[in-house]
Amino acid sequence: MQTNKKKSKNIIGIIQSVLILILVVLIIFMMIQISRLQGTARVINYAGLVRGATQREVKLEITGNQNEELIKYLDDIFLGLRYQDGHYDLVKLNDEEYLEKLQIQSDYWDKLKKEIEAVRNKGYENTDIVNMSEIYFTMADETVSAAESYSEKLAIKIRIIELLSALDMLSLVILVIMQTLRAMQMAMQNRLLEQKAFIDAHTGLPNKSACNELLNKKDIITAPTACIMFDLNNLKIVNDTRGHSAGDQLIMNFAKLLRSVIPEKDFVGRYGGDEFIAVIYHTSEAEIKEILKSLYREKDRLNSYENQIPIDYACGWALSAGDMACTMQMLLDNADAYMYKNKQLCKKYNKL
Repeated sequence: MQTNKKKSKNIIGIIQSVLILILVVLIIFMMIQISRLQGTARVINYAGLVRGATQREVKLEITGNQNEELIKYLDDIFLGLRYQDGHYDLVKLNDEEYLEKLQIQSDYWDKLKKEIEAVRNKGYENTDIVNMSEIYFTMADETVSAAESYSEKLAIKIRIIELLSALDMLSLVILVIMQTLRAMQMAMQNRLLEQKAFIDAHTGLPNKSACNELLNKKDIITAPTACIMFDLNNLKIVNDTRGHSAGDQLIMNFAKLLRSVIPEKDFVGRYGGDEFIAVIYHTSEAEIKEILKSLYREKDRLNSYENQIPIDYACGWALSAGDMACTMQMLLDNADAYMYKNKQLCKKYNKL
């Protein structure tokens, strides 16, 4: 099982690494496409300027207003569109349709410039400038449309990359959630294992390990605290005469008795086979005596039932004193000594 968990963890780690690598590649590719799209927008803008500026140049020439600066402006734009040259930081679009349309328009612009020279020499009535201007306008429209089509293709690519990136990130989030849930599950299992390690399987009370952990604390007790040691009587007799199942039932009944009477805030644990301890915090001698009286009354009530295995126990207790340094182990040792005396008295009384 551990091997399978390790393999599963390794596989998830590899998948995560691959997804992160894919995401990095997608982001880089998206940045490239966005950069191209930004350059494309600038190309579309200047291609549209060429279309309008050419029509203006033709109108000026027809009316006899020559404008060499405007022609030079258009030449510079064509240089930028075709060769990334000129003063306008234009990019070359890597689209066959657009490049073909641009080439046709550029070649026709050269013809149109010759026709403009003819207008200047012979007058526009003796040239085909108006018809050529219309043809050129249609070509410019087609070039702009091709650039816009290329821009739309880039936008579609970017949207696809965004979708793939979103799916990639969603997959990463799902993996992270899975790992988090698995970590929480393992933490919970570890807590349960830790709890089981300190819980007596038979009674459900803290076991000897839990008791020892409490007793091994070296802190000096400051608040009034009592330790009560219990020893269940006649367990061996019950085991020998009625069987170990009856003995187990006697232990269970006694554990329930202790836990039902001793306040929930206080500690009750099984210290050994027939030994139990209770630690009462922030207490007093009067409260301890009252708890022991309640235990005795509840024991008598339970013993009054038919077929009930009689519960009998010896106990001893010790209360920390404010004027004497005391640890939990010292308190237990005192309680154990008093319990032993109590047990001896019970044996002596039973013999009488």
